[in-house]
Amino acid sequence: MELAGKRVLVAGAGVTGKSVVAALSTLDARITVTDGDAGRLSELDGLGAELVPGLAEPPDGTDLVVTSPGWRPSAPLLVAARAAGVEVIGDVELAWRIGQGLANPPKWLAVTGTNGKTTTVGMLEAILRTGGADAVACGNVGYAVLDAVRGGHEVLAVELSSFQLHWSNTLAPHASVVLNLAEDHIDWHGSLAEYAAAKGTIHARSATVIANADDEMSVRLAAEHGAPSANRVSFGLGTPRAGELGLVEDLLVDRAFVADPAHAEELCALADVRPPGPHNVANALAAAALARAFGVPADAVRKGLHDFTPGAHRAVEVAEIGGVRYVNDSKATNPHAAAGSLLAHEHLVWIAGGQLKGASVDELVAAAGGRLRGVVLLGVDSPVIGAAVARHAPDVPVRQVSSGDDEAMTAAVSAARAMARPGDVVLLAPAAASLDMFRNYAHRGDAFAQAVDALKAETQHDGG
Repeated sequence: MELAGKRVLVAGAGVTGKSVVAALSTLDARITVTDGDAGRLSELDGLGAELVPGLAEPPDGTDLVVTSPGWRPSAPLLVAARAAGVEVIGDVELAWRIGQGLANPPKWLAVTGTNGKTTTVGMLEAILRTGGADAVACGNVGYAVLDAVRGGHEVLAVELSSFQLHWSNTLAPHASVVLNLAEDHIDWHGSLAEYAAAKGTIHARSATVIANADDEMSVRLAAEHGAPSANRVSFGLGTPRAGELGLVEDLLVDRAFVADPAHAEELCALADVRPPGPHNVANALAAAALARAFGVPADAVRKGLHDFTPGAHRAVEVAEIGGVRYVNDSKATNPHAAAGSLLAHEHLVWIAGGQLKGASVDELVAAAGGRLRGVVLLGVDSPVIGAAVARHAPDVPVRQVSSGDDEAMTAAVSAARAMARPGDVVLLAPAAASLDMFRNYAHRGDAFAQAVDALKAETQHDGG
């Protein structure tokens, strides 16, 4: 990508903005950075960019705008740039274009969906590395894709959000998957249709298009957005047909990337997939399909999945106390994610609540109601979840923890303990965002873990 001497405006001075400035500096671009937060902007001082707070339109002579993914398309600066005929792209698109200019461009294995993205790219990275590839997980997982491209890696396991995909227009992955699609981020995109369309663009120029056969929207987006020339593969939790990955009894098997599709090749056992649960088996199948598209052998899939360590706050068992397991899935920040977590356990006490962002929980509660011993609610939208429980599981006891409690999570764990029986799971799977009470989902998960640790210490002391 030829940017030497070009005037590039970077919109946003956060983590993405810093990565973009570093990359543009190596290309000798003339860089201007703008942000509404002057303090955050000042953190880029000394990087060779002109820092201008609060721009509402691009400076004269601007050749390109690179926006951080959090900026909405309706932001005045971005609207003004497009009206002036200035191209607006995101950091992912910039990374793709820079990568294509390298002597050995990295292969992209791209993952999007409403839920399961981070787990899937983590599994994929583990499989690829086991198979001997120089691979790294990047994108929306903390390691910027620009930094990964500039690092010279052979293959990238890339997590892409709908925001990032909205600002990408030439991205052509080696293989791509939309894991699932449910209502989310409607406030940013404006409608479910626009959200889905952004997700679907991941397939537009992909060589291998992978769909989740058990998710109607995943199948539809693959059909609507995948190129006619693309290799088409699907995965699901049933017995696979030719061209699919799936389950045969307790084995994950492949009938897509094999010499003879009449015969399935064993990839691994269900016991090799962690965390457990149908949603994570689906994630493992998606990761296996992407890795197989890159040419990874079956034995590397098995070992990679077996050795994979789940990320923090994703269905992590914190402790077992009195025969009750306490599981932290604070990352379940919407009802679709929480459903996968709830349905992975036979009997449980559910700790839920926070900011639902307008999402409905009726379908979730109806599906999980028969498994619930009790429900403990905290956060601003607790009444919405409580009403759904009253409609669909009226016999399940509900305890409301006041957001004004000094130690709300401690109170929630204590209330859950009182409802649980030996053999049950106390599950934090909030189905909602966390910012009404916590800094982020990680802070919420940490609070849960600390409350469980305190309960365990108290129990051990009482027992002694």
